[in-house]
Amino acid sequence: MTAKVRGISTTKVAATAGAAASIEWYDFFIYGTAAALVFPAQFFPADMPPLMAQIAAFSTFAVGFIVRPLGGILFGHLGDVLGRKRALSIALLIMGIATTCIGLLPNYEQAGVLAPLALVLLRFAQGLAVGGQWGGAALMAIESAPANKRGYYGSFVQIGVPVGLVLANTVFLLVSEAVSPDAFQSWGWRVPFLLSVVLVLIGTYVQRHLNESDEFEKVSTAPDEPKELPLTKVLRNHLPDVLLAGGAFVANNTCFYIAITYIVAYGTATLGIAQETMLMAVMSASAMMLPVLVICGGLSDRYGRRGIFMLGAVLSGLWAFALFPLVETASTPLIILAIAVEMLFISMMYGPQAALFAELFPVDVRYSGASLGYQVGSVVGGGFAPIIATALFAHYQSTTSISLYLCAMCAVSFFSVMALGRRARH
Repeated sequence: MTAKVRGISTTKVAATAGAAASIEWYDFFIYGTAAALVFPAQFFPADMPPLMAQIAAFSTFAVGFIVRPLGGILFGHLGDVLGRKRALSIALLIMGIATTCIGLLPNYEQAGVLAPLALVLLRFAQGLAVGGQWGGAALMAIESAPANKRGYYGSFVQIGVPVGLVLANTVFLLVSEAVSPDAFQSWGWRVPFLLSVVLVLIGTYVQRHLNESDEFEKVSTAPDEPKELPLTKVLRNHLPDVLLAGGAFVANNTCFYIAITYIVAYGTATLGIAQETMLMAVMSASAMMLPVLVICGGLSDRYGRRGIFMLGAVLSGLWAFALFPLVETASTPLIILAIAVEMLFISMMYGPQAALFAELFPVDVRYSGASLGYQVGSVVGGGFAPIIATALFAHYQSTTSISLYLCAMCAVSFFSVMALGRRARH
């Protein structure tokens, strides 16, 4: 009976954490879609060259990644000292409020330079929140799970990424289909942002109805010991693990954001492919990730995290050389194939990642260590990926340079995970 009750409780916690992560990532991803399709015209001068406006819009997108390590530090401290549940609920509230406010911003024509400044400030808040969200959601699920099913239950949080992406693109597609192109550019793009007020309700639910994770409860009720800041302890005792975790996440994040953000801008602006086609391809590919993430998380419980992760890095790097040629055919089935296969290989890395990162650190500093490693990788991998890809194409007028860039990032992750394995053995 106890095992059955515990199983139901674990599933409830993992499902709630996954739902919270899904809406949080929805908020984060609608910004990326808007940065590719709307923000260059809405928040920058009309006389700015289109390429410069696109790079400027992607630069505001990158702000959310730059600040994510700060969010990991702040919420990691809160999560290790006050509890995973409280840190997660605060992160969800901040994200919901910031994203809703983006939907209310005046554009450049109405407010001048204040418009992009306000956009950057709210993107800063988004990055701070998402920097703390992942650690809280992942640890709530993993630390309440049986030791032999951490990969499986941790994958519930990982599916928040493709679910959030599908939701974001679905809402954008529905709004763009419901109104004229001029109306979409004028006010329709605001609707997806305003809908994120739902996240405030989820944050409130997490705070009121979920219990704290089992492992944290055991540590927090242990006899008092001399207190030391979790961040200080992590940096003194686990800095190599933090840096290698960041390196492990580089490939996943770089390939993912090229596939969902740069590919949309490249397909629409450079190749002249319909916006709806590109968004539908991203949505279809993201939906295919869902079962693969859970399967890979479950397989990692049985066969180990690192081998599956490293195989995903190799396959993602190789597929990078097929990704752009398939998109350049302008054939809808081939575009979907290109992005879907890349997403499936990414899932081999991302599915086991929550459990892999959590198991690198002891419970008392786990939120700080796992979050910091994750967010360091997100800055290097995701934040600058669309900008780097845009600059590479502008300079070389070829996507081969972008494929080489993706392959190099996959090599970084492959060797980082290999190094983590050697540290574990010694």
